[in-house]
Amino acid sequence: MLRSKNRPLLVPAPRAGELDAFKTAVHAAVADYVARYDATFARENARCGHKKIKLDPMPRIVLVPGVGLFGVANTAREAAIAADLAENAVRVVTDAESIGHFQPLEEADAFDVEYWSLEQAKLKGAVVKPFTGQVAVITGGGSGIGRATALAFAAEGASIAVLDRDAAAARNTAHDVGGLGLACDVTVRDELRAAFARVAERFGGVDILVSNAGAAWLGKIGEVDDATLRASFDLNFFSHQGAAQEAVRVMLRQGTGGVLLFNISKQAVNPGPDFGPYGVAKAATLALMRQYAVDYGAAGIRANGVNADRVRTGLLSDELLGRRATARGLSKEQYLSGNLLGREVSAADVAQAFVALAKARATTGHIATVDGGNVAAALR
Repeated sequence: MLRSKNRPLLVPAPRAGELDAFKTAVHAAVADYVARYDATFARENARCGHKKIKLDPMPRIVLVPGVGLFGVANTAREAAIAADLAENAVRVVTDAESIGHFQPLEEADAFDVEYWSLEQAKLKGAVVKPFTGQVAVITGGGSGIGRATALAFAAEGASIAVLDRDAAAARNTAHDVGGLGLACDVTVRDELRAAFARVAERFGGVDILVSNAGAAWLGKIGEVDDATLRASFDLNFFSHQGAAQEAVRVMLRQGTGGVLLFNISKQAVNPGPDFGPYGVAKAATLALMRQYAVDYGAAGIRANGVNADRVRTGLLSDELLGRRATARGLSKEQYLSGNLLGREVSAADVAQAFVALAKARATTGHIATVDGGNVAAALR
């Protein structure tokens, strides 16, 4: 009763090719459910001397003829528990009816169970985290900045889907945040589409995308071969476009807005020597982010990016770190701490910038720099 409420929501059966009509019918069914719940609360709370705090009136169990039973809650874990309880209730009712008759509780008794005084006391001290009920998809989430970002969003209450080419790494991060880990090569559109479909099936939708996957290619831009440049653009530009397109497709169907966050790079505005194949693609992704802000702001979808620099991750390997430091005439330690603050920037620092941008409800088309302070990389 506490987790699944007294009755489920029954919606009309969907018809192929008529999903807009189904959506309208579901909205009407939910409105009727809430109105009935509110009326019940008003009656029973009056009986109890108006001492109860009204719970969320939304249904916890949805029955869709021809499709199945769905659990609904603010977290995937709670939704799964509600669905398990509902499945058990189906078995109980079926078994009772097979030998006699099932009689549900009267309204007053059901209300007293749902509004148990000890549960009411818990409500007074309940704290809802900022992203409770939100679903965040993080590409390249198996390690480095992606993993740190998954941990940061989970700490703020989000349900997490981790996409990574390394299946084991994706599952490991997902395990640590109680989320979903999926093997996905983000440069392959079919794999991206399948991953987002799986996320929607598991969590019910997508609210936040952190498009993070990337890798570094080096070379003088006037000498680099086409294959290297195309490989960089496939991962450092087109994968961001593919992930954003899939996320927006889901967000538009939901009609609840959303957040697109792109891991870009200071190279997009302050290119370094022999780093053109990487920096040029990242500059294109910066423009891509702003185009999403322009084209989808009216739908409540915000697009922002982070320009990080010199973060010790899989992308900035020890070998690459040595090469970049040498290119600037510095030691590795000088290279990493060569900023106004004189400190090395960590993956956790970048993750916190993504979280802050996701919380900034009136900010879109913005670049946040996470580089310890680099005047040469400041936007003009």
